[in-house]
Amino acid sequence: MIGPTPASVLSRYLPLVGALLVSACADAKSPIEPDDAPSVNATTLVEGLNHPWSLAFVPGTDEWLISERSGDLRRVVDGELRDAPVTGVPEVVAKGQGGLFDVVPHPHFADNRRLYISYAKACDGGATTAVGHGLYADGELKQFQDVFIADACTDTAKHFGGRILFDNDGYLFITVGDRGQRERAQDTGGHGGSVIRVNDDGSVPADNPLVGQDGAKTAIWSWGHRNPQGLALHPETGEPWLNEHGPRGGDEINVVEAGVNYGWPVITYGNEYYGPDIGQEKKEGYAQPLHYWVPSIAPSGMVFVTSDRYPDWRGDVLSGALKLTHLNRVAFDGTTPTGETRYLKERGERIRDVRQGPDGHLYLLTDAPDGKLLRVEPPS
Repeated sequence: MIGPTPASVLSRYLPLVGALLVSACADAKSPIEPDDAPSVNATTLVEGLNHPWSLAFVPGTDEWLISERSGDLRRVVDGELRDAPVTGVPEVVAKGQGGLFDVVPHPHFADNRRLYISYAKACDGGATTAVGHGLYADGELKQFQDVFIADACTDTAKHFGGRILFDNDGYLFITVGDRGQRERAQDTGGHGGSVIRVNDDGSVPADNPLVGQDGAKTAIWSWGHRNPQGLALHPETGEPWLNEHGPRGGDEINVVEAGVNYGWPVITYGNEYYGPDIGQEKKEGYAQPLHYWVPSIAPSGMVFVTSDRYPDWRGDVLSGALKLTHLNRVAFDGTTPTGETRYLKERGERIRDVRQGPDGHLYLLTDAPDGKLLRVEPPS
């Protein structure tokens, strides 16, 4: 099933699309010129992490969990990195971009102890994105079971997506990349290049946009994505927003709407790595991004700042940058970007994840064989 967003669905978003077409940048080289950032300090809390991917705070405890792409789930207890990783974590395919991805406690973790994990799972022909949960306590994950396995099996070892998020209604959102086979993003007969919305047990909600459509994967919420690696809830609207990787240029921020086609590879502000255009920048029936980056920053991890510790950043979107090695902040007026600032460039570290902790501080993970957990100190 290939094509643009159905008119009956897209019509609900025409005011938004119209506004985006006006605000989208005529000059694809510089949609917003980044501001020079004032100095911001980051304190190293933990070192010696092997390509850390995700940070989670275990509710009701002083324990934090950090996934390493190689397959270990590490514990930080009372600020100290424990030597022994969590037991009971599923076996992952740690190849290329594949491995252990996101880790997220269930919204009712205090009652059910469920810890959700996304990872690259072996399949006939390679690997695919999978999500499951187990019961977690004191360094042990028990009774792990998969609740979602993407129909996106390939041996390409890239573009897994892998971010997971619960919304305020308890629905589970999962990003699945196009697996390096871009045509998958326009084919709703598979999960590649899509955002998934399921119940916490993996069943499909009855109001998902493709329910009742012959041949469609009904877990799909939106499609036309390349490789989304940041996912966060808007603090006011409760809608999921994501960031995703473009090719050479064309990284994006999008608000994730039901039944909307975000266009990859039919529309993109990026080019082939060897130079030529891939698609058009705009086309009727395909949603424009809220913001895009040219050249690519390679965004990963995403959070809306709500903490009083950073009053000048409240409501802004923070993303890590893997390629251009900085902490990225984009301010929005509603869905219109109004400014961009880049921090910590002088460190030269690939930032994989960005989280706001229960104490209101912002925390970062750096992607390296000797990766770090950093705390961003509030600007003076």
